[in-house]
Amino acid sequence: MHTHWYFDVISPFAYLQSLRLGEVADRADISLKPVLFAGLLNAHGQKGPAEIPSKKLFTYRMVTYLAASRGVPFKFPDAHPFNPIRALRLCIAMGSTPDVVGKIFHAIWGEGHLPDNDAGWQAIQSAVGINNGDDLIADPAVKKELIANGEQALSENVFGVPTFTAGGEVFWGDDAIGFFSAWLDDQNLLKKPEMTKLNDLPSSATRI
Repeated sequence: MHTHWYFDVISPFAYLQSLRLGEVADRADISLKPVLFAGLLNAHGQKGPAEIPSKKLFTYRMVTYLAASRGVPFKFPDAHPFNPIRALRLCIAMGSTPDVVGKIFHAIWGEGHLPDNDAGWQAIQSAVGINNGDDLIADPAVKKELIANGEQALSENVFGVPTFTAGGEVFWGDDAIGFFSAWLDDQNLLKKPEMTKLNDLPSSATRI
């Protein structure tokens, strides 16, 4: 099943899910698609978790807990949110391969390096074995691809990261990987009556 996996390195939950792609890779032909999370938020008129103070603290605590419970290397960068543009473009410039994306994610979330900090940017480049990252990400084709990825994500009804899309369906969030796996095993899952009735479920109240 051809699958897109949309991610932004700004998301620690995308980092956690990146380590679990092997759980579905035997049934999904996954293309890794870097996108700018902020662009998705703007398109949908949403705030990110870190823009709501109480949600920000809970989110940071939750992801720290999840990483520890899974035995995953995890170190929060010294600032968050950060500007992920350089790291996203570097993913694209180097082919968005699982190896490259994994190393960039690990440098940011496993070791705590900031992509919008000069020392952190150097560490991220070192993690993928290069020292000419600025030249690579300056390529207009790289910049265009990041924009195109965002447009494609919106055309596939993506509203957040990380997200799998396949067969016209959307599976959002680190905790949705089990749902996606179950759907890969049985694509009638979303055609069952208890699921199809949700397609046109009306609202009985609207927030003004």
